[in-house]
Amino acid sequence: MNNIDEVLTRGVEMILPSKDGLKSLMEKGKIKLYQGFDPSMPSLHLGNFVGLMKLRQFQKLGHEVIFLVGDFTGMIGDPTDKASARKQLTREDVLKNCESWKAQAGKILDFEGDNPAKILFNSEWSDKVNFKDLIEITSNFTVQQMVERDMFQERIKNKKPIYLHEFLYPVAQGYDSVVMDVDLEIGGSDQMFNMMAGRDLMKSMKGKEKYVLGTKLLVDKDGNKVGKTTGNALFLDSTPESFYAGIMSFPDEVLLLSFELLTELPMVGIEEKIGNDPMKAKKELAFEIIKFLWGEEAAVKGQNYFQKTFQDKMPSFDIRVTSGGSIASTIAPFTSNSSMSEAKRLIAQGAVDINGLTVKDHSTIVNKGDNIKVGKTTFLKATK
Repeated sequence: MNNIDEVLTRGVEMILPSKDGLKSLMEKGKIKLYQGFDPSMPSLHLGNFVGLMKLRQFQKLGHEVIFLVGDFTGMIGDPTDKASARKQLTREDVLKNCESWKAQAGKILDFEGDNPAKILFNSEWSDKVNFKDLIEITSNFTVQQMVERDMFQERIKNKKPIYLHEFLYPVAQGYDSVVMDVDLEIGGSDQMFNMMAGRDLMKSMKGKEKYVLGTKLLVDKDGNKVGKTTGNALFLDSTPESFYAGIMSFPDEVLLLSFELLTELPMVGIEEKIGNDPMKAKKELAFEIIKFLWGEEAAVKGQNYFQKTFQDKMPSFDIRVTSGGSIASTIAPFTSNSSMSEAKRLIAQGAVDINGLTVKDHSTIVNKGDNIKVGKTTFLKATK
């Protein structure tokens, strides 16, 4: 990642208002950019890793990178893609959740050296906003602008409430851009509405252009976020062995995208490699990511652990089942009394695995190719 074109292309879904404009700005000199991270969980996860890798690329080109902890916005809760309001967190909750974030992000970003990334907390300025300030800031938006969001339209249709504080989330996030006076914001492409709110606010309050870069999302062919489809998001506070096994559970169709988003390997020849031997390519992907995060010794251990625990002792998944349903409905016919309640009980007890990972959510969707273990003796394979 040593040239601007590659950084603005690899893993990038869209750049607004234009890629050429951002390229021109970067060619003129150092720019300031950031990504915000929502401390709703006590660890960074695979989706955050995608953003961190993109920030790393800009840092290596010499630009000023800010790792922003949304400790203020995290108390509001991002409503993006939520069918109902998120539970609001306390200041204590969010600060506790992000205690180890700098150490985790430090595996990817350089917080020291000649061009150190900065870590900031948006409560530093948002805590100081008074009611008069808030009215002035929100006067730059319309109710129509907020309510047009898909998830809000869905709630209106289903007669579910939309709370006023949910409208304020993109306003508060947009204010981050203004205060930090950034040139660019990075985020997943599902965050475009929130990032564009910051672009609008920057234009209104400072008369300045702010670029927005949306990264590709690591999703399967059905649009499910990989790492979460089995009920087990891959967290950066995990063990290398667990992370390796989690990557080995990725569906084959996301391998090319995974190499693009989660590694620094050249992409030349990767597609052919995957086509020739997907399992070998998946092992290379897992090894490369673990080596990057924990070092080569940990990658070797992770690989050996997977080989001994899963591959060498892989049972015969002889019972064929249909994909597309929930894990509970899929395993229900194979439980002791063939019931959904028994299936949910087994899942709650941690007795059900998909591709070697314990399922925690009974509504998890079964994908074609999944190997399912129920208890110690029942082995199912989704083949249709």
